[in-house]
Amino acid sequence: MTSFNTPGVYIQEISTLPASVVQVETAIPAFIGLTENTVADPKRITSMVDFSDIFGGPDDGIITIEITAGNEVNPAVAAPASNKLLYYHMQMYFANGGGPCYVISAGNFSGSLTTLKVTGALTKLKMEDEPTLIVIPEAINIAGSGFYDSMKAALGQCNDLQDRFTIMDLIDGGSAFTTDISNFRTGIGTQYLKYGAAYYPHLQTTLQYANQSVNITNNGSLTNVSSGTLKEIVDIAADPSHASFDMEYPDFLNKHLGGIQNLIAEQTIVLGASSSMAGVFARVDSDRGVWKAPANVSLNYVSEPVYKINNADQESWNVDSTGKTVNAIRLFKGKGNIVWGARTLAGNDNEWRYVPVRRLFITMEESIKKATEFVVFEPNDKNTWERVRTMIESYLSGLWRQGALAGAKPADAFFVNVGLGQTMTAQDILEGKLIVEVGVAAVRPAEFIILNFSHKLQES
Repeated sequence: MTSFNTPGVYIQEISTLPASVVQVETAIPAFIGLTENTVADPKRITSMVDFSDIFGGPDDGIITIEITAGNEVNPAVAAPASNKLLYYHMQMYFANGGGPCYVISAGNFSGSLTTLKVTGALTKLKMEDEPTLIVIPEAINIAGSGFYDSMKAALGQCNDLQDRFTIMDLIDGGSAFTTDISNFRTGIGTQYLKYGAAYYPHLQTTLQYANQSVNITNNGSLTNVSSGTLKEIVDIAADPSHASFDMEYPDFLNKHLGGIQNLIAEQTIVLGASSSMAGVFARVDSDRGVWKAPANVSLNYVSEPVYKINNADQESWNVDSTGKTVNAIRLFKGKGNIVWGARTLAGNDNEWRYVPVRRLFITMEESIKKATEFVVFEPNDKNTWERVRTMIESYLSGLWRQGALAGAKPADAFFVNVGLGQTMTAQDILEGKLIVEVGVAAVRPAEFIILNFSHKLQES
């Protein structure tokens, strides 16, 4: 306080404006997977250039082309063997609207992803405050129960920190999708389901392996065959002197090089949808808001889902006695590949059934939590209570005006209670507790549009 001992004019600035709540970022994913370069700490990136500079490039894809007895190219080309696909998942994330994100390397290409590595990466992620989404797209390749153990660990972290949400894939067993969904519902358990959402089926993307090696095998009359990159094989076909074996092999390549190149061009990458959905979350949040369901939007860089499903197929995915909803990616004629579901894994929970509702509450809780930290050690009296109440009401009023909350007027959309006799007892105040009650009516997506038609009798 200024001392008024010397005659003169004194100026005192009086604060009349309340503090404000600054909304936290809503869609900052953290990706966990194998990278070319092992990087010890989580890194924040904003583009594929950043990813390549820090974590390196993609793993090689190996395509096997078989030469038959008639010296013809077998069109049944084996799929590339690599399952270390985080590089391509990052491409799908940015292609579908993704922005800033975190990447945690769980090792390099010399090893495989394990539950232990995922757990270690999650421990590092726990120390980062900014991420709001967890995506582990390569977890589906972990042997045994490792995939489900990894997903349970991610859901557990979401529950502990209450500031993030998990996007996950299903394991594609290569048989019937009903089996994949049944296995997933059995394996994922029953804990913390409101903090996760699953998307299926996998996607046939338009991406191709960046570093393709071609392995030509001989089931016919050629005695000398080889392996190498496509460029090396093209060089041999153009100049046989590049080859260190029988002249018959370059002659064969000259004849069939075009067919080989066409077969390679047809080999596009199949990926789980989780990384693409992380991009969709970011795009919808930016365009509309975290309260808008990330559904009924198309996916980029996707030719089609690996399974085409109809309404009857999806019924058991969306509503099931277990409550473990699996959101569908469907191909609609004239519309493209569309996200056709917006439920959490807690599909039968009336409070936390929908992804946008769960994520809106995460956003509000985290934003208000950070904004009220200035109150710690302030006097626990009516002046402080009013500052807190006014600040929170102003924030929620802004959300209501944007359409995030339901109600004809603010009083219908939310309430904020704080004070002695309302939320606190005298004992609470003596113990240093300032308790605020906040209630909001979140908007929910119109999931089922019902149009009732009836015959109208002729009147004239």
